[in-house]
Amino acid sequence: MFIGSYCFAADVKNLIPTAEKIVSDGLKSPDARIKSNAIEAASSTGQVQFAPKIADLLKDSAVLVRFASALAIGDLQYKTSGRTLRNLLNDPDLNVRIAAAYALCKFGERQYLSVIQASANQDDSDIKTHAAMLLGKLKSTESLPILYKLKDDPNSDKNVSIYAAEAIARIGDEKIYPKLWAMLISAYADDRYMGVCAMGALGGTKGTNALLTMLEDEIPEVRLSAAEQLGSLGDPSGTMVVLEYLTNIEQKDKKTEPKDEKADPKDEKRTTDTRDAIAAMAIGQIGDARLIEYLPKLLKSDSPSVRLAASKSVFIIAAKSPKLP
Repeated sequence: MFIGSYCFAADVKNLIPTAEKIVSDGLKSPDARIKSNAIEAASSTGQVQFAPKIADLLKDSAVLVRFASALAIGDLQYKTSGRTLRNLLNDPDLNVRIAAAYALCKFGERQYLSVIQASANQDDSDIKTHAAMLLGKLKSTESLPILYKLKDDPNSDKNVSIYAAEAIARIGDEKIYPKLWAMLISAYADDRYMGVCAMGALGGTKGTNALLTMLEDEIPEVRLSAAEQLGSLGDPSGTMVVLEYLTNIEQKDKKTEPKDEKADPKDEKRTTDTRDAIAAMAIGQIGDARLIEYLPKLLKSDSPSVRLAASKSVFIIAAKSPKLP
């Protein structure tokens, strides 16, 4: 780990204004998904300076934005918005109502936990998925029976079962390990990717050892995500996986390769952006100076999701860096 030097602390410090502008611009985007990603980038890295603007978005017309804003207000502990959150308990959309309940729980008002727990009985798969996610984020041990029921319900959508398993892992119940391991050895790349995220949430020696086996997965998204999750657990073993990926895309940018006429350019771009975003987030979690060198370029990506992921890494690294004299 090279992040301890003043040189790299200074380099990252110089990137903070750019990262802040990217998030600020994202919060103003007309695209609800970009706006939501910007909200998450700010809240997940503790950027309290954006809380007033996020609070304004609690009244956004898009359900996705109201949902993300409520979560962020809770995570940032911006209690000034308490009254607005209580108003959102009557929002027309149940997803927003449970997000408001989550934020109030984060404020210490645990009586609203029942609102989230009750929503797990809804027929709507999206609501069940969100309920599972929120119960996991709250580390609600008393909700484990509800989460196991969601995981094991044969009538549940596959995503509900997966998110319930991740929530159980986040709470720290190691009995979920066999389910997570089954996801890691699935023939389906999506299952393995979600399994990596869930195993990272479980953490510990068992979680770390399981993630180490995924650094050689055939799918770049899985390898990069494993490197990111390991980094979040304090293990830099995935450094070379991320460095190899970043080096390869830089080399591709410098030469013209023949195009696959059968491939859909939009699908290719979407895949590349997803991989770039995961690699960008891994940089912040690992914190190796060789990876940090790629952040300036990633901050200039033509993809909003990649720019926001790189911004998150800037904030994470800056928080870990030694203070400059």
